[in-house]
Amino acid sequence: MMDYILFNGRIITLDESYPSASALAVKAGRIAAVGDTASILSLALPDTRLNNLNGRTVLPGLVDAHVHWQRFAESRWEVNLDGVRSKAEALEKVAARAQSTPPGSWITGFGWSHDLWGEAFPTARDLDAVAPAHLVYLRGRSGHNAWVNSAALRLAGIDRDTGASKGAEIVRDADGEATGILLEWGAMALVSRHIPALSAEQIADVMRDAQAYAHSLGMTGLHDFDDQPCLAGLQVMRERGELGLRVLKNVNLKYLDSMLHMGLRTGFGDDWLRIGALKLFADGAIGAHTALMLEPYTDDPHNLGLVVTSKVEMTEAAVRATLAGLPTTIHAIGDRAVRDVLDVFATVRTVEAQRGISWSARRHRIEHVQCIHPDDAPKLAELDLIASMQPIHATSDWQIAERAWGLTRSAWGYNPRVQLDYGAQVAFGSDAPYDQLGIMVGIHAAVTRRRADGSPGAEGWMPAAKVTVDEALKAYTTAPAYAAGMESRLGRLIPTYLADLTVLDADPYEVEPDALLEVKVIGTMVDGQWMYGEWA
Repeated sequence: MMDYILFNGRIITLDESYPSASALAVKAGRIAAVGDTASILSLALPDTRLNNLNGRTVLPGLVDAHVHWQRFAESRWEVNLDGVRSKAEALEKVAARAQSTPPGSWITGFGWSHDLWGEAFPTARDLDAVAPAHLVYLRGRSGHNAWVNSAALRLAGIDRDTGASKGAEIVRDADGEATGILLEWGAMALVSRHIPALSAEQIADVMRDAQAYAHSLGMTGLHDFDDQPCLAGLQVMRERGELGLRVLKNVNLKYLDSMLHMGLRTGFGDDWLRIGALKLFADGAIGAHTALMLEPYTDDPHNLGLVVTSKVEMTEAAVRATLAGLPTTIHAIGDRAVRDVLDVFATVRTVEAQRGISWSARRHRIEHVQCIHPDDAPKLAELDLIASMQPIHATSDWQIAERAWGLTRSAWGYNPRVQLDYGAQVAFGSDAPYDQLGIMVGIHAAVTRRRADGSPGAEGWMPAAKVTVDEALKAYTTAPAYAAGMESRLGRLIPTYLADLTVLDADPYEVEPDALLEVKVIGTMVDGQWMYGEWA
């Protein structure tokens, strides 16, 4: 029997041979048929559930190709400093949380950005004044810096003699004392490792709440970039029968030896939870001014950023990974970092050619590609690399980018248009919780290059970087499916494909660009089951 028939709507299949229809049928978690309403309704049996779309639009399930899923789930319970416009406002939020938190325990938060405040970095003393009896650890919006109080510094044993690992920095004052600002993971971990970790079961619990929210945004899947505890939590959800998002789990460098020892390859798992790529970091982030640049920062003329992982180390790890059946994805934000990563992948492609490994078998990615030198712009396509980008970053960061990089470099920053024009595969994500989770806000940012309030103006920021609605939708559907090696069964609404779909109250192809933010998710189906909406 047919489990569901969705009819009387606009079905956007994203398949060139049959681009649109008015109805589809679902059976056993798969798309069984797509066509006109009369033909599809003729397939109904007495037990078939009929869902009248009433003219609404159905898309292939929307996938966020770059999320820190555990961090996002936990962040929903932390002090939210995203968008806070001043240090004073941030401190008010911390003070309020201190009132309801037992003395001696941790206050954690995320999302602050001193660039938005127009001030220098805050200090531990600022936090000491509002939370003197607590341990405070606040991650910056970029995720590449942290602001901690004196109690946290003391617990971590950070003093004037403490050093950070390569590619990280403990910011110090003129007297050599730690200020409370930690740049990059090697410094941040000195404090964060003291925060009590959640068990796998507790992680699964907070993920369940986050998953419901993701379904309300129309999401049917995601590509995760968090550490091993996230994988443990996802496995608990899978065991419980609670996992309702398809997850591609990328794995950070510190776990590479374990993966190689176990013989794990990309695609290990199932259609719900599978291994993706090795994840490396070339540099930091623009907000912390740790993104690695070819020329100094415009507003910090002695600063070129930080090398988090050297070219030699990245090359060695990526070659080991590809020979063992794993692609590599590398975080690169600054133009020097992107150039270094392109050099790494050029070497990797040479090794693969020598070993007879096809390019399609190793779907390497560069995460963010936030600033690229014009000479390097064609090289992602030439090396068949996926540009994994986050359109919401452009609208969030445009003021920071102009101050840090100037207009000339910014024109080549946050630019999916140039990658599409050169023929690279482009996949879109959010980088949540370090920016806003949500597909429609991402599509709006990609198409308009404007924030919700209309800034920076009618044409948008660097309007030459705009993409079309069709290109944006494919970057959230067919491109993530390809990146995950699932393009034979995901990313389109055609017979035999997995029944993952999103129902909207309006057609994104037809509404005015500004109205994309007003398009509502009516229903979300994953694996042939309604997870959200009026039919769930």
